[in-house]
Amino acid sequence: MAWVISSSSFSAAASACSLVPADSLPTHSTRAGKPASLSWASSFPSITIFTSNNSLSILSNPVLNKNSFIQAAWTRRSRSEAAKKPNKKSWKQRTDMYMRPFLLNVFFSKRFIHAKVMHRATSKVISVATTNAKDLRNSLPSLTDHNACRVIGQLIAERSKEADVYAMAYEPRKNERIEGKLGIVLDTIKENGIIFV
Repeated sequence: MAWVISSSSFSAAASACSLVPADSLPTHSTRAGKPASLSWASSFPSITIFTSNNSLSILSNPVLNKNSFIQAAWTRRSRSEAAKKPNKKSWKQRTDMYMRPFLLNVFFSKRFIHAKVMHRATSKVISVATTNAKDLRNSLPSLTDHNACRVIGQLIAERSKEADVYAMAYEPRKNERIEGKLGIVLDTIKENGIIFV
């Protein structure tokens, strides 16, 4: 419980002061259970004052209030603030193309496998591999099986290294699992010295 010193004139003698509980003081709040003030001062811990033998000692509680402005400063934007600017992109959306500039795109059709690495900021294609190419179409027995996936992964890795790209990212589509043929392509690219970030 916090105590507040109430006296008409503060004197050196502590015996002239009387202690009154802070809960019994009137507040300007109209609602019960709500804090009286939402200012910066209300977020600081309460100060407890003890008097004994004409000396004052002040003890402060180091625990911050839950409604602290310090804690609120690091929270996300409020819903009303987000509603004012609905098209504002998040920090990740704005910086991701620069943090992970090269993006791998793999497409499986019924007849072929296509893969390419793009630079996100400029939309330039760095390397391409497909089983529909003339050299692969005539040499591979099947253009969609696991062996074809390994060949595509190896070609993408080699052509990316030739373009001085040694790290790339892959973003799976919604509800897409990295398994089966896609997993084989990605694992082959990793085995050939490309880092996924």
